[in-house]
This record gives sequence, structure tokens and C-alpha cells, in this order.
Amino acid sequence: MKTDDLIQRLAADTGSRPAPAAALWLAVGAAIVLAAAAMLLSVGPRPDLATAAGTWRFLAKAAVMVTLAATSLLVLRRAIYPEGLAEVRLWAMLAAPALLLAMVAIELMLMPSTSWGAAATGTNWASCLVLVPAFGILPLAVALWAIRQGAPTRPMLTGFIAGLLSGGIAATAYATHCPDDSPLFVVLWYPVGILLLGIAGAVLGRRVLRW
Repeated sequence: MKTDDLIQRLAADTGSRPAPAAALWLAVGAAIVLAAAAMLLSVGPRPDLATAAGTWRFLAKAAVMVTLAATSLLVLRRAIYPEGLAEVRLWAMLAAPALLLAMVAIELMLMPSTSWGAAATGTNWASCLVLVPAFGILPLAVALWAIRQGAPTRPMLTGFIAGLLSGGIAATAYATHCPDDSPLFVVLWYPVGILLLGIAGAVLGRRVLRW
């Protein structure tokens, strides 16, 4: 689509569409509610959540997921506009992986090597692989709806980032249920579910975000 055609389309849609930025913020709020509701109505929070919330491992796990969601949102705020991704530094999205790797390094120093395998395997790895994507499906749907209110010019990449945003929100909700707090567990299993949502976002974005 030519630039003139895009301008005419956006002008014609102004009266019927919510502002892209407002739609994105609305979608994020809805995504948080949907992911939390999915967790509460299915598996519920862990019984020792109040105690776990005071430990550095749990807080680190939550911080990584919130950082992923926050950096993804910052990128999407630009991606909803034409050529917006050219104006952002995508390397900012490395903040969450860098934080997680730092936590892994600390864990390796604190924990005896004989315990590394058990900590990495944990007890909930199968649930992690299933529930993180499950909790992120509806958040991804509302994120894609919000992005459609704008005019992204790189639909697959934008959809992938929307999947990471949904994954960060879903993983934060799941983290309140999961009893495995070791960074060794988190670095192995959480990224799988999050990346599945990223791939789903890229595939769907290619279809639904084109204009």
C-alpha cells in the first residue's frame, strides 16, 4: 500500500477506530486481567505464596517476566505506527534475558553443583510448558486486536513482539502458581512457553496485521 493510500485509510477510519495507543493500553489491562483470571480459575496460586514472595528467587523470577512484558510494550508502542520499529532500539528487549542470566550466575555461585540438575528439572516443568502458552492465548488475541487499530509495517515481527508481551504477562501469572523458583528452572522452561506465544504471534501477525 502506498503512503497516500495509507493516509486516506487512516483518515477514513478515525471516527470508527480507537486511537492505537489507547487501544494498546486497554489491551494490556485486559491481558493482565485475563491471564490472572485464567490462573485463578484453573490452578490457583501456590499455598505458600505469601512466604515465597519474600524470597529473592521468587522476586527475581517475577522481575524477569515483568521486565519482558514492559520492554515488549515499549517496543509495541512504536510498532503500531508506520515504520515505528525503525525508531526503537530492539536491543532493549535483551534486558529480560540479561537479567535472567545474571540470576542464573548468582544461583550457580550459591548452590552446590550437586543440586544444579534437580533445581533445573524442578517438579513443574510439564505444567510450565502447557500453562504459560494457555494463559497467554487470550492476552495475545487482545494485543493483536489493539495493534490492528494502528498500521504496523512489519506484521510478523510486530506479531512476534506481541507474543512476547503476552508471554511475559502469562508467565507472571503462572509464576504465582509455580513452586519452582530457581533461576536454573526458569531459564530452561519459561522461555519455551513464551517463545511458543512469540511464534504464534508472528504467524498470526502475518495474516491479521497486514494492510
